[in-house]
Amino acid sequence: MISMQSVEKHFGELHVLQNINIEVPVGQVVIVLGPSGSGKSTLCRTINRLEPIDSGAIAVDGKVLPSEGKALAGLRADVGMVFQSFNLFAHKTILQNVMLAPTKVRKQSKTEAKDNALRLLERVGIANQADKYPAQLSGGQQQRVAIARALAMNPKVMLFDEPTSALDPEMVNEVLDVMTSLAHEGMTMLVVTHEMGFARRAGNRVIFMADGEIVEDTDPESFFTHPTSDRAKDFLGKILSH
Repeated sequence: MISMQSVEKHFGELHVLQNINIEVPVGQVVIVLGPSGSGKSTLCRTINRLEPIDSGAIAVDGKVLPSEGKALAGLRADVGMVFQSFNLFAHKTILQNVMLAPTKVRKQSKTEAKDNALRLLERVGIANQADKYPAQLSGGQQQRVAIARALAMNPKVMLFDEPTSALDPEMVNEVLDVMTSLAHEGMTMLVVTHEMGFARRAGNRVIFMADGEIVEDTDPESFFTHPTSDRAKDFLGKILSH
């Protein structure tokens, strides 16, 4: 579903992605871990070309990423993205936020988009907030709206870029619960996160990055119990000791 081959990316002198090679099969949940500045978010953002790459190739569902235009917009419609900040439209209700893209991009009728939006809000546990505005919701509720909004496009892939890092601790689990249910339903997901419990519980695979490179690519149990690289051992030692 996602293929990255020999991907390179620089920000000026900084080499943020170095020879990235990843294949993500349909239905797999890939967790991307690593210290700050390791290139995790950049990797996530290159998959729908929010960040252009310097060289290499990225394909989604067998189609190479277009550089611009309608073809790129079409591909982005198939790739749902949930950011650290919720990016909801403040002047629109929760229901309107979820309906917007399907009516504008997928050309759904308002009736169909509304029915679908209400079903998705029910699925993420906030159907009773449909007529409220984002400012009236907690951070955890807003992030669940952002997930519903991404799902409203019926995407082939979901990308999550540290979706819980801006949330108060008590709100984290309500978002992770929604993500876990998506994983169990077979959604292809790539998740950049610091939530180790979620990584171990919901991931099929862990990719550990450091200094722009993929250092380890293995199953969660192997990574957490027997990391092979000193870099991963050091990272886990710091993270799991608290």
